[in-house]
Amino acid sequence: MIRVLVVDDQVLVRAGFRSILEKQPDIDVVGEAGDGIEAVYQARSLRPDLVLMDIRMPRQDGLSATEQLMASETPPRIVVLTTFDADEYVYAALRAGAIGFLLKDISPEDLAAAVRNAMSGDSMLSPRITKRLIESYVRSPAPTEGVPESLRGLTGRELDVLRELATGATNTEIGKRLSLAETTVKTHLAHIFTKLDVRDRVQAVVLAYETGLVRPSA
Repeated sequence: MIRVLVVDDQVLVRAGFRSILEKQPDIDVVGEAGDGIEAVYQARSLRPDLVLMDIRMPRQDGLSATEQLMASETPPRIVVLTTFDADEYVYAALRAGAIGFLLKDISPEDLAAAVRNAMSGDSMLSPRITKRLIESYVRSPAPTEGVPESLRGLTGRELDVLRELATGATNTEIGKRLSLAETTVKTHLAHIFTKLDVRDRVQAVVLAYETGLVRPSA
């Protein structure tokens, strides 16, 4: 069972998400919280596998709550919830350690799938959202010749995988585009994460844009 904590300052939003998720045989909503202070307390008390974290909340926002939880020894996976696909806090939340983010108008089927994907480490950034997020919040570095210095430890194939990852592609999609088995894609991603010293695919995507390997306008 995937243990989920739902955090949002709107009671109806929490109730809606709980209703959707509790219909899934492999997902258990273990608690709810209405602000960041309560979210941190509940997460430390209930020890959920995943937290669906709203950003704009009273008393303490979701960004600072995410930072607090990610600083713990065994942090839960955190997925940001937002009404806007260009929320100014979303990028900061990803930098703080959130594994991805979802729009609140997500369909019931996609919500359940997103929770499962987050637990399996698959993509949590759709191509549309990735592009808007990066264009809004990443400053493109000055153009450089060849591969950015910080990425030169990657092999050519690993760079290819990272470029595809930065489009929001899933492991399956990357495999099809590069004619690789999905297990091979996972191996390349593991090497990329280790070499770049990043926690997950979201941080790798951010780094790909920040270093100029991928351009927001592309």
